[in-house]
Amino acid sequence: MGNINTYAAPLTGEETFITTADGTRIKAVQQGEGTPIVLAHGYAVDRHEWNIIAGELVKRNFRVIAFDQRGHGESSIGKDGVGSRQMSEDYLAVLRAFDVKDGILVGHSMGGFLAIRTLVSSPDTVSKHLRACMLMATFAGDVNRDNPQNRFQIPLIRTGLMGLLIRNRTVARGFAKTLLGEHKNPEMLEAFVDGFGKTSLKPLLPILNAMVAENYYDRLGQIALPCTIVVGTHDKTTPPFHTDQLHSGIKDSRLVKLPGKGHILNWEAPETLVEEIVRLAGQ
Repeated sequence: MGNINTYAAPLTGEETFITTADGTRIKAVQQGEGTPIVLAHGYAVDRHEWNIIAGELVKRNFRVIAFDQRGHGESSIGKDGVGSRQMSEDYLAVLRAFDVKDGILVGHSMGGFLAIRTLVSSPDTVSKHLRACMLMATFAGDVNRDNPQNRFQIPLIRTGLMGLLIRNRTVARGFAKTLLGEHKNPEMLEAFVDGFGKTSLKPLLPILNAMVAENYYDRLGQIALPCTIVVGTHDKTTPPFHTDQLHSGIKDSRLVKLPGKGHILNWEAPETLVEEIVRLAGQ
């Protein structure tokens, strides 16, 4: 599953914009019919990271909804700016706009961090729309803890140096390699570099800072939905100790560790993710 064409291919579907209370326009797409699967992407990429997984889910008779987080892809930033509160509220806006009922939320990296914040801050609203959640290569905040890679790379983003450095294709590939596991698929690298390079990083600094400064680990016991937690054993961006803590803190959770895989599980392990989503839907 997956080749250069699928890694680089855009995610297609019925397109729409959702306007939030602060004027943000959220770009979203949907395709297929059946149980709704809402896909929330990671930092500095966009909805197209789900291009392989979405198609496989539609084949299995799911309705797939993917959206660009505010400040990413084709989504704007409204008057309230970027932050975990605003972006959590965007999740609720997407669930309402698509009238999601009995759905599954899948959050990758930043998308999972924001999913956790949404689950603990708006449990009653979430319960009206979702039956389960998948937390993939993610964390509940405090992302710099015991993490030399993040402590090196995040200051580069904050100062603007990362945006300059990744204009060099060789440097950009080197950065992308730190996100992959044991197998550094060259086509995957090129597709990631193309997507990451299109994103303006400066407007996203508030959510980057939130991932470092905020911490929801002591609130994980408030999460009532069944959760599947997936991590690659070679993920240096969100090392497996984060997902160990998520698993121990969320009462009804299942932990899946993927040997040799890194942070970009949407492309490194799409078959496993699809099967785990199917499993969640069948609970």
